[in-house]
Order: sequence, then structure tokens, then C-alpha cells
Amino acid sequence: MARTPIIAGNWKMNKGTAAEASALAQEVVAAVEGKSGVTVVVCPPYTVLHTVRTVLQGSAVAMGAQDGFWKTTGAYTSQISAEMLKDAGVGYVILGHSETRGRFGVPEPEETLKHYGENDATVNLKVKATLAAGLLPIICIGETLDEREGGKTDFVVSSQVAGALTGVTNEQASKLVFAYEPVWAIGTGKVCDAAEANRVCGIVRKTVHSLYGAEVAEAVRVQYGGSMKPDNAAELLSQPHIDGGLIGGAALKAADFAAIINAA
Repeated sequence: MARTPIIAGNWKMNKGTAAEASALAQEVVAAVEGKSGVTVVVCPPYTVLHTVRTVLQGSAVAMGAQDGFWKTTGAYTSQISAEMLKDAGVGYVILGHSETRGRFGVPEPEETLKHYGENDATVNLKVKATLAAGLLPIICIGETLDEREGGKTDFVVSSQVAGALTGVTNEQASKLVFAYEPVWAIGTGKVCDAAEANRVCGIVRKTVHSLYGAEVAEAVRVQYGGSMKPDNAAELLSQPHIDGGLIGGAALKAADFAAIINAA
């Protein structure tokens, strides 16, 4: 089955003013104009979703959000529901990013903001709420350095995949995007070599196969994330189990982001 590659740019807490967001979105639209055969998504901060939506209107670039909550309404200060995101023009939602998962013990005070206590159960709730709203989740999974060195990579990745999919139907599962992001490679400049990244993305597909069968496993798209850049994108994206990238730092420069897209 031919899967359409998907390249998504996670801006994180960058380009958060209207002027910054508009400028980068315009540059991305111009850089990928005429490019076909690849799904392109940008995920700006919440505060500039409307600004970016206006720029992207009529273009081939889709908009994503960096997280979403599983409740529709209620006394949940600071949270944003999938319905709100849909109304804002969002089509994709990043869920379970390592910067929100609480798998690192008690962080030092200066690191507290990076860890919001996310776990497989909350990711699953968010996945189901996102799908119910008609949006597509990009589900992040990946191991820490300690887990990799302890030989637990395959177990951690397969457990996170299975945990995210509880209660998800075959039809829903076939539309999902997974992003394998080894935690030790995110924002560090370190990158998992292409063969190993492909092997672990294969573990993601194997886990989906065990839950839903071959047809769904062949349909899901699996991105690699973790210091993917123009100089390593082609090798990573040429691997049979890697269907795209979830891009951090390189997504903040339109030329670098476009180079990765062109490598897909």
C-alpha cells in the first residue's frame, strides 16, 4: 500500500506573536507551492491559530494543534477541547509528546513546565476525543535514554501504542499518524540512525497489526521525529516504515522545512 508521506512542523512555544506566525506561515506556503504527493502540516501555538489559519486558507498546507483536552466543556482551567480546535480550523492534533508525558520522575524546579503528567491513559482519552471531533491525532511515542540503554525500547514503544488505542475502532485506527520520537534525540542534535529508526517504526506497525490486522497496519502512517534536518531527512525518509517526520527546530525556518518536505 502506498502511504502519503506526512511532514508536520511543531513550532512549540515559538513564533507566538501574530507577526512572527504570519511571516513563517507565509514563507512555508510559498516554499511548498506546487509540491504534491506529501501532506504538510504546521502546528503553531494556540494564540496564533487564527492568524495562521488566515494565511493557510486556500493553500495545500494544513494546520495542527500541539495538544488538546478530552472534555468538551467544563471547569477545566487552561484546557482546550477538540471542538474548540476544530472551530479554530485545526485538522491535526499532536498528542502524547514527550514534553508533556510524566515519565521522568520528579523534575528539577526549572524543568517542571516540561512535564504535565501525561500518561498512556490520558493520551488514550485525548485520542478518542480528537477522533470524535473529526480531527486526526498525531500520537507521539518514544523511549528515554535510560529505557534504551536498559533494552526496553521495543516494550515501551509497543506499550505506548497499545495504550493509546484502547477503544479505537479499526476504521479510526487506519487514519492515525504515529510519531516515533526517541526522547534522547529530541532537541539534542542526536539522531537515531536510519536503520534503527526504521526498525522501531516497524515495531509501531507490528503492534498495530497485532491489534487490528494487516490492512490497518499498512494504512497507518509512522513519522520519525528527533532532530530530523535537511542533511539527514532523505536517508530517514527513504526507509520503508518511515512515512514522514514530526519536525521541531527545523520547522522554524521555512527553507529547512521545505528541504525536508522535498526529501519526502
